[in-house]
Amino acid sequence: MKYLHTMVRIKDVDQSLDFYCNKLGMEEVRRSESEKGRFTLIFLAAPNDKARAETERAPLLELTYNWDPEEYDGGRNFGHLAFATDNIYDTCQKLMDGGVTINRPPRDGHMAFVRSPDGISIELLQKGDALPPAEPWASMQNTGSW
Repeated sequence: MKYLHTMVRIKDVDQSLDFYCNKLGMEEVRRSESEKGRFTLIFLAAPNDKARAETERAPLLELTYNWDPEEYDGGRNFGHLAFATDNIYDTCQKLMDGGVTINRPPRDGHMAFVRSPDGISIELLQKGDALPPAEPWASMQNTGSW
């Protein structure tokens, strides 16, 4: 497994970039916008991690700006930790066999979510291309929140 990024939701892009970049010294390495999803993703890296972050896409801080205003109470501004895995199906099966609930199954062969014992959301991402959809994952429903 490889650590990828931590995601936090932000209310103001300019204020957040001022804090993380101008004050903490992080650097923006990429940005994407989703008109359909109505959000902007901004990925930052520490200066000593920038070259690695650009080639390996890790380690990063992901700032998520939702275009529609939302109050982030109860820690909702903290999103998740993300890890890449060699085989998302095997990883999810191992977790499930160990009693872990798969909150968002890897129906797409690419992404799944689980929670730590303390309720921290963990995103699991397939290394490389998505695996072909497979059962029981393809028809498994979400459980709880992720």
